[in-house]
Amino acid sequence: MADRLSFFGGAGTVTGSKFLLESGGRKVLIDCGLFQGYKQLRQRNWAPLPFDPVEIDAVVLTHAHIDHSGYIPLLVKNGFAGKVFCTEATLDLCEILLPDSGYLQEREADFANRYGYSKHKPALPLYGLKDAQDSLAAFAPHPFAQSIEIFPGLNIKFMRAGHILGAAIVECTFNGKQVVFSGDLGRPDMVTMVNPDIVEKADCLVIESTYGDRRHDDRDPEDALEDIILRTVRRGGTVIIPSFAVGRAQTLLFHIHRLKVANRIPDMPVFLDSPMAINATEIFKNNREHHKLTKTMCDLAFKSSHYVRTSEESKALDTNPMPKIIISASGMATGGRVVHHLKSYLSDNRNTILFAGFQAGGTRGEALINGANRVKIHGEYFEVSAEISNLEMLSAHADSDEIMSWLHNFRKPPKCTFIVHGEPAASDALQDRIEEELDWDCIVPEQLSTHPLH
Repeated sequence: MADRLSFFGGAGTVTGSKFLLESGGRKVLIDCGLFQGYKQLRQRNWAPLPFDPVEIDAVVLTHAHIDHSGYIPLLVKNGFAGKVFCTEATLDLCEILLPDSGYLQEREADFANRYGYSKHKPALPLYGLKDAQDSLAAFAPHPFAQSIEIFPGLNIKFMRAGHILGAAIVECTFNGKQVVFSGDLGRPDMVTMVNPDIVEKADCLVIESTYGDRRHDDRDPEDALEDIILRTVRRGGTVIIPSFAVGRAQTLLFHIHRLKVANRIPDMPVFLDSPMAINATEIFKNNREHHKLTKTMCDLAFKSSHYVRTSEESKALDTNPMPKIIISASGMATGGRVVHHLKSYLSDNRNTILFAGFQAGGTRGEALINGANRVKIHGEYFEVSAEISNLEMLSAHADSDEIMSWLHNFRKPPKCTFIVHGEPAASDALQDRIEEELDWDCIVPEQLSTHPLH
């Protein structure tokens, strides 16, 4: 069989990444993520896969985010018996992210059954906590910059992507070909994360395009944070920050700590209300070789917040009238404790709901930053009176200029470049830039499409 690459997720959307590489009778899945956002995308998680999990020989994981890793428990449950190759920090994070995903799905199904807002009787989780825990036995962690022979004649190597802890650019070598998957490409010169590694050659490149049609706000994030926090405090309100638990929460804590030390904001209480973010923060502290913060910087920044571990403590925050900052998952307000805080704070114009990065289409976060007057939570509509803002400059994704700068490091054009992990407008815009500025042949692959690798 000829070498080929199929796109079963992350094509035409930023979620559900699944790229199937076939060579020499072997089938290797690059990423195995859940679809998120729009209902028609989320429904794909329940549909049969376009391939048999039993026939997949290995999974190679670029990083731990659920839109790249979240389908692994279901893949294992449905018969996958191979290894999941990843970096060491990615395993550390998946050990908290995947069980949390299973737990949240069980809780959401239970909540829907108790309050009767689901059309399904009974509502069921896609997979549960035990499924997620069981799937972790398949993980095989490896260091960066090491050639790993996963099968005879098929090698992979992880290079730093600079997106979150453990995030990797994956180089696959087989049959004299070199295929590079960017994963989620981080930004250069970020305060916390290392820069993405330079790649100089590939026969085939699969590049993400989350921000392929735009540039990040070039304001200093601490200036923006200061303005928003002071404005909210003057109103006597609370700042609720729906945050990605891995990477973004730690960056926010660092910036807020610096603002306090510089007396730019009041010494108001900061609550990290996410067990997953708390655990991720400890992993962040223990993996200093993967980020730029020193031990002292980590200790000072993270100890200045109050860790909220129990649901009772979390509920108490919603009855506390004092101005405060609550950082809570999830980052797009699709689930987790932050949803309950929104129910309490969203309809009060003294408060601010502050997002901190990309909001996928179909999520509550996307609806709120685009001016929704009300949002539906647990079957009930809540009016939006709070100030809504977004610190897009805190995104962990390279913007269009930063992607192009990274691509300029290639010594010669890849034979083919596939543009993935973007909404259609973003992928099309990046395709135009690459073709016009670099004169490369590019393809924006369609979902379920298969392409030969020459």
